[in-house]
Amino acid sequence: MSDLSAAIDRVLPSVRADLEDLIRIPSVSYEAARAGDVQRSAEATAALFEAEGFAVQIVRAGEGAPAVIAKKPAPAGKPTVLLYAHHDVQPTGPVEQWTSDPFEPTERGDRLYGRGAADDKAGIAAHLAAVRAFGNDLPVGVTVFVEGEEEIGSPTLLQLLDEYTADLAADAIVIADSGNWDIGYPALTVSLRGLVESYVEVRTLDHAVHSGLFGGPIPDALSALCRLLATLHDDKGDVAVDGLHASRAADVVYPEDRLRAESSVLDSVRLTGSGSLVDRLWTRPAIAVLGIDAPAVAEASNTLVPVARAKVSLRVAPGDDAIKASAALKAHLENHAPWGAQVTVTEGEVGQPCSINARGGGYEAARSAFQTAWGVEPIDMGMGGSIPFIAEFQRVFPEAAILVTGVEDPDTRAHGVDEGLHLAEFRKVCLAEALLLQNLADNA
Repeated sequence: MSDLSAAIDRVLPSVRADLEDLIRIPSVSYEAARAGDVQRSAEATAALFEAEGFAVQIVRAGEGAPAVIAKKPAPAGKPTVLLYAHHDVQPTGPVEQWTSDPFEPTERGDRLYGRGAADDKAGIAAHLAAVRAFGNDLPVGVTVFVEGEEEIGSPTLLQLLDEYTADLAADAIVIADSGNWDIGYPALTVSLRGLVESYVEVRTLDHAVHSGLFGGPIPDALSALCRLLATLHDDKGDVAVDGLHASRAADVVYPEDRLRAESSVLDSVRLTGSGSLVDRLWTRPAIAVLGIDAPAVAEASNTLVPVARAKVSLRVAPGDDAIKASAALKAHLENHAPWGAQVTVTEGEVGQPCSINARGGGYEAARSAFQTAWGVEPIDMGMGGSIPFIAEFQRVFPEAAILVTGVEDPDTRAHGVDEGLHLAEFRKVCLAEALLLQNLADNA
C-alpha cells in the first residue's frame, strides 16, 4: 500500500493540472451551440490516455456525442477492468450566482470549484491517476470508456454498447459517477432509483375570459392544475399513485439534522412521507413538480387562465419497472381531472432503476481498497438519483461485477451553483481505485 500511496502523491499534481484543463472546456451537452466544446473535451480526454500508452479511439453512434474508448491489454491470466466516466457537464445556471467563474477552476478552502470539477471530470481524473500511478506496469487490463452525453440521458449509449461490445467487454466495471456517504466515509452504491418525466396539460376554456364576469362557476386551468398536482401525495406526503413499487433500504441511519443541513430545507418545514429517511430517499418512489407554464405574475391580467402545463418528475424505486411506473403516473393524472377539465399527459424521458447484488470477489476487492484508503469500513448505500445506463451495462455485461463509485460528497453541489471537489477526498478516491486494480490482479 505504501508504494501505491507514494505513487498517487507523485502523480496528483499532474492529474490535478489535467483536471483543471478539462474543467476549462465548457462541454455542456445540453446546449447545441456547445457541440464544438463537447468534441474538444473528447479530444482532450483521448489525448490524456494516449499519452499513457493506450490505444485510443473517439467514437459516436449516429448523431450522438463523441465518446472515448482507450485500451491497454491485460497481462497473461489477469482480468480486464472497464473504467467509466463522462466528459460532458450540466449547464451552469445563472453565472452571476457563482462565487467564481464556473469554467475557471478555483481553489477555496478544501475544495476545487468549477462546473465538472466533480461531476464527472473528476471521474476521468481519478481513472487517470490510478493508471498513471502504475506507469507501464498496469496489473490488469484497463479499458477507459468516457461518454459525452450522460447529462442529457445517454440517448445513444445503448447503441454504443451494442456496437462496441467487444471493445468494452470486461470482468469488472467501475462506474465513477456516484458519491460517498460523507467526508471520510466511503461507500459502494448498490441501488439507484429510475426516472420518469411527464408533462401534463390542463385545459378548462377555449380562450381566456374576464375573471369578474365569469369567475365563480367557471374554473380556471391553473387552479385545476394545482388541484390535480395535489392528488399526487397524501396528507403525510407519501406518493399516492397506485401501482408503484416500494421496498426497504439498507440498515443505515441518516440523522434528520444532517439531512436538513445538507438539503438546506427551512427550519419550519416538516419532512414529508413515512418510514426511515433512507427508505424515503433510496427505495421508495418520489414525485416532484419541476416547473409550471402559466402567466407570470408581472404579466397576469384579470382573466381566467384557459390552459396550464406542468413538468412532473417521478423517481422510480429499485425493483420497479420505469415503463409501468410511467403508465401508472399517466393513468393517475388522467383519472383525477378536477371539475371535468381536459387533461393531456405527454410522457418524457424514462430511465430504469437498478439494484446490484454486491457480493463476490470484485466487490470484496473494492471494499478492501476503500478500507485501506480511508481507514474505515465502507458502507453499501443507495442513491436517490438516477443513472439509468447502469441497467444497460447489467444487460450487456451480465457476468461483470459492476462497482458504482464516485468522487462526490454531500456538499459537492453537482448540477448546482458552486459545484466543488473535496481535494483530500479526491486523493483517497484515486488511491482506492489504484488499490482496487491491484486487488483484482492479486485475486485473479
